[in-house]
Amino acid sequence: MDFSWTLEQEDLYKKIYSFARTQLNNSLLEREKQHSFPRDEWNLCGNYGLTGLCVPEQYGGIGLDAVTTARAVEAFGRGCEDAGLVFSVSAHLFACVMPILENSNEELKQAILPKLSTGQWIGANAITESESGSDVFAMSTKAVRDGDYYLLSGVKTYVTNGPEADILLVYATTNPSHGHLGISGFVVEKNTPGLSIGKPFSKMGLTTSPISPIYLEECRVPLRNLVGAEGEGAKIFRNSMQWERACLFAGYVGMMHRQLDQAIEYAQQRRQFRKPIGKNQAISHRIVDMKLRLEAARLLLYQACWAMDQAKEDVITDVSLAKLAISEAAIKSSLDIIQIYGGNGFMTELSIERYLRDSIPSTIFSGTSEIQRDLIAKRLGL
Repeated sequence: MDFSWTLEQEDLYKKIYSFARTQLNNSLLEREKQHSFPRDEWNLCGNYGLTGLCVPEQYGGIGLDAVTTARAVEAFGRGCEDAGLVFSVSAHLFACVMPILENSNEELKQAILPKLSTGQWIGANAITESESGSDVFAMSTKAVRDGDYYLLSGVKTYVTNGPEADILLVYATTNPSHGHLGISGFVVEKNTPGLSIGKPFSKMGLTTSPISPIYLEECRVPLRNLVGAEGEGAKIFRNSMQWERACLFAGYVGMMHRQLDQAIEYAQQRRQFRKPIGKNQAISHRIVDMKLRLEAARLLLYQACWAMDQAKEDVITDVSLAKLAISEAAIKSSLDIIQIYGGNGFMTELSIERYLRDSIPSTIFSGTSEIQRDLIAKRLGL
């Protein structure tokens, strides 16, 4: 495995980091109160290619491999202090756009991918239901064939980008007797009769990423909007989770890099007892632990993405290890930087406490830490 970056990858990282740092950090406190990202900043992300990083150029994307995509998202997460925006863009790309790209018919791809890849449209993934939780395939939403259409009925919850989405990738049961082999995926456009969007949830973190329930009442979806074949929904979702659990979490690696930079600067400048607080072992050791977590998480991330690019038959262990390590490291390092800042870290003015609020959900979405441990244990023969 080559641990060096090409000149093109380094240049891409620097450009995205500079773009995110200078153009995506306006009015952070105000947008948190609105519980939504500014659409003009979403459009900037689209114009810069962030909404279509790993989509082929023929469909409006940049055509990057998984490793380079993760490197770009890491730069995005490091430069953009709005973790909700980073999360929404990543969820759009990895949980909606990529499964459509990898499984849809050519007519559907040509019709919607260019608009999704360029950020003209916002995508969302709708699979979770209130009674299923981690048992994600125990869903009650149904799709009944009606000539050249399917009628979708049910309720989905925790739909990231739901209030803003132009396209939703909805999973529903087409053959209940087949269990997870009876689940299918459908592209549902926002103005489809029978589709309604619920009130956005108020959350403790990732505040600017709008999340809501959606309601389907005999929502009439054309046959051509079936993603893959009937019964392939579980496989499609699992594959999309590999993209999300790896590349989306690159944004948290970038966030931890920014945390480390801030902690070092603060420890050098803040003085107590006539010396910088970084000279105190209690502080310096916390910062070393932050560095250790960052580098370990980063290595696991790029090992997982490398495995994806090599088309390894089973990447679940690599991806789950990366997701588990990054999410739990993000929480621990967020607690460390709050402790380093002391009372200033607890106050909202400096936004240090936001790190913790944005990190806590990372051990829940895309499969909880417990689910990741179960997946890894199974592949260890336990």
